[in-house]
Amino acid sequence: MNDARPGGSILIVDDEAASPLVSAVRRGLEKEGWRTVVVEPEEGWRSGEDFEAAALYAIEESRPDGVLLDVRFGDHRDDLFKGLDILRKIVTEHPKLPVLMFTQYTQGPDRETAVRSTLRWDAPVDFIDKLASPEEVVLRLRRLIGTAPEVIRVGARITLNVSTKTVEVAGTLMSEISGMRFEILRELAVAWYRSPGQLVPFATLERYSEGEDARASLRVRVREIKDALGKALGERLGAGDLIINVRDQGYRLVPKD
Repeated sequence: MNDARPGGSILIVDDEAASPLVSAVRRGLEKEGWRTVVVEPEEGWRSGEDFEAAALYAIEESRPDGVLLDVRFGDHRDDLFKGLDILRKIVTEHPKLPVLMFTQYTQGPDRETAVRSTLRWDAPVDFIDKLASPEEVVLRLRRLIGTAPEVIRVGARITLNVSTKTVEVAGTLMSEISGMRFEILRELAVAWYRSPGQLVPFATLERYSEGEDARASLRVRVREIKDALGKALGERLGAGDLIINVRDQGYRLVPKD
């Protein structure tokens, strides 16, 4: 499932799926290109057991790219941690399926109980406070699923289209950024999209350089990318702007907005 790209689906298992909070998360996911599928038990039945059965059935039927799962279903004591039972079965039956759990137990001993319930130390499972912002929820799902969309927006004005290998700044196509320059910027943008601040090692980027001194060639290409983007943005991009050289390690993308 980790090879999927946005354009697939995210399964939402939450008895409060119609709440403003979850609705905002759904809008954020759909804006990024995901289709959201809300698990709904058969009409008239809303217990934790019903949600469990409906969730497992939906996973088999829709094969989602990730699951957003609440830990609590209703006020009955048997359903307070029902999400952990559902999680355990998901991890057992679909060990590679990314699951982000909505829970108030993001820290402390209760979180450890939740972690142990996954049964696998390497399960792609993460926990997030249900009061977290919709943007943070979407970001955490990005990281879990590990994919980037065909179109990546870097800040408010720079857009990369991975499929057509083009870059636009404020709607204007950048003919200066193509070939190896585009590939360098793409590597940086994908890493940033998956996890803001993530560094791309020199070894990865030097594949898009020429000559005997690959590091020096890479440095020149990065400068050319920054000069072209800066000109289109109407500003000069310095050493600490947009693409930053991390000494002896690599580069990272740091958009201003």
